[in-house]
Amino acid sequence: MSKIDVVRGEMMAAMKAKNKPRKDALSMLLTVLKNKQIDKRAELTEEEENEVVLKEIKQTKESIETSPSDRTDYIQECEYRISVYEEFAPKFLSEEEIKDIIKEVLTSLSITAPTAKDKGKIMKELMPKVKGKSDGKVVNQLVSSFLAN
Repeated sequence: MSKIDVVRGEMMAAMKAKNKPRKDALSMLLTVLKNKQIDKRAELTEEEENEVVLKEIKQTKESIETSPSDRTDYIQECEYRISVYEEFAPKFLSEEEIKDIIKEVLTSLSITAPTAKDKGKIMKELMPKVKGKSDGKVVNQLVSSFLAN
């Protein structure tokens, strides 16, 4: 069952429950998923669906950051949308799991004492393994912590 079907079902349930904020958030997500599917002219893979959901979460967070602080109504609406979108987002790896993957990459690259010069090689090898499963900022910070040690 695709995310589009799941989101549509949740939206119907929200409509029946007369939960307008939830219905609106789900409607926005459904629209973005459908548009991506139309652009691709084929069914979306689970990875592509996850990318769309994560992109929407990221854009909504950016909307909060750029909005004036006195627009509390808009900020609360965005925060609610993020909470709804996160229900459909893939589960992220924990920091420990990411550190284990970094150690595997270091081993595969035969790097025992990583330096700042090695960061590009490490990230190039690491990012495909954690893409869509973790936040890039967190990964970058963890790699940097390995370089500091």
